[in-house]
Amino acid sequence: MWEKPIGFKGYIFGRGSRESRGFTLVELLVVISIMSMLMAILLPVLGKVRQKARTVMGMKNQREIVNAVTMYADDNDGQYPESVATVGFGAHWNWSDPRKLTGNRTRSPGMYRAMSEYLRSYVRDASVMFCSNAPTKYKYLQQSWDAGDEWDNPETSFPFDPVGGTYCFYFNYIGFLGRHRGIFKGPQRPAGGPMESTLLVTDYFGYDCWQSPKAYGSCEEFNGASAVAETWLLSSYWSSLKSESVNLNTIEVQLHAGYTDGHVGSFKPSEVVPMRVSITSDGSRPYPEGVGPGIFYLPTAGLN
Repeated sequence: MWEKPIGFKGYIFGRGSRESRGFTLVELLVVISIMSMLMAILLPVLGKVRQKARTVMGMKNQREIVNAVTMYADDNDGQYPESVATVGFGAHWNWSDPRKLTGNRTRSPGMYRAMSEYLRSYVRDASVMFCSNAPTKYKYLQQSWDAGDEWDNPETSFPFDPVGGTYCFYFNYIGFLGRHRGIFKGPQRPAGGPMESTLLVTDYFGYDCWQSPKAYGSCEEFNGASAVAETWLLSSYWSSLKSESVNLNTIEVQLHAGYTDGHVGSFKPSEVVPMRVSITSDGSRPYPEGVGPGIFYLPTAGLN
């Protein structure tokens, strides 16, 4: 029997053999084209999956916030924490942006200017207090949460700096709903009270903020929106000008809110009521148009 000599290479001849040749240029181009098409199909899908995951995380955050303020009330004679969204001191103070995590200063002795002074025992991770779909996270979020009333932004010369987040906090908050609707009253306790809202926390959704005049803004990304840069006072959010044919009926975004009964629900831009920040402590007079934090949209489901 014939034996294969040492070093003999067993070439197999024939037009169908691939052992004698590699891929042709045409075959490589076909493979690359197929891979490119697959990537073009998969990338948008993966992007939607990531956004959906962040949305689920945002709902989880709001549920934790609702649980935290409820536990605080259980430990404090049934009262929710005071709102830190104020400006001024003593008898001379007014309401401020409900996104405030840390206010400008304490409203009066015995009150705190930082929300974490009320809730730090119930919320350790400051990421819970921040919308996961916002363009970027405030870079000093955890530091400011841990510092509480002592927070001082190292990038400014002010002695005590406020911190504006991406959720709106409505417990013990008062705002102006308009001549016909009257005054918005945030819940003071889990059991509720006369004319009090059931809203505790919502995604930020508003219009005509000083940081983006004549534009709609949201912590949740919506069609045609671009990111508004973070400042020392406010966190980054998504925004689009009204002049670009954007309105409450054309904005496509799912927003969320947490309520006193413990649940977190969704709402659409077409299911809201506008609220203005009040320049009086009783909520009777709003900031003039084009001045201040602008309009904040509240889900109608949370209003009494």
